[in-house]
Amino acid sequence: MHMSHTHDHPHPDPEHAWKHDGVRVIPGNQLDENTAQTPGMDRKAAINFARVGAQKLWAGTVTIHANAKTGAHHHGHLESVIYIVRGRARMRWGDQLQYVAEAGPGDFIYVPPWVPHQEINASATEALECVLCRSDGEAVAVNLDITPAEQPENVLWIDPTHPQGGVN
Repeated sequence: MHMSHTHDHPHPDPEHAWKHDGVRVIPGNQLDENTAQTPGMDRKAAINFARVGAQKLWAGTVTIHANAKTGAHHHGHLESVIYIVRGRARMRWGDQLQYVAEAGPGDFIYVPPWVPHQEINASATEALECVLCRSDGEAVAVNLDITPAEQPENVLWIDPTHPQGGVN
């Protein structure tokens, strides 16, 4: 049974239309370390323009070793989403990294464009493992020279389901 469908993108070869340009599986042991790096973390690309032709997404993994933290950085015009797989993340952000919040396994973190930030592994013994997605197929990481505020201000997550601020 042949079902026809209409769409706006061309089929390079109607006989094998989606065989090589359809769904792609990138095995976890074949991620690409040749991506923008920030001191203190290991980024590995899974989905980007170079690997799969992604136009609007970058995705990969980030590992921060026990008791380690990154240098301050931002990601230019890109939006970032971080999903915590294992460990405890402490995020600092602001012009002097004066704000702080924590996240654990199953939590998502959103980082808007241009926001100076620093990821900290809040555990002295366990690696922090995250999945990272960005809003463009190219990696952008601008490392910054920031003198941090000594005591950052704790910021609770406030959203419609936690109007008084969520506990981290």
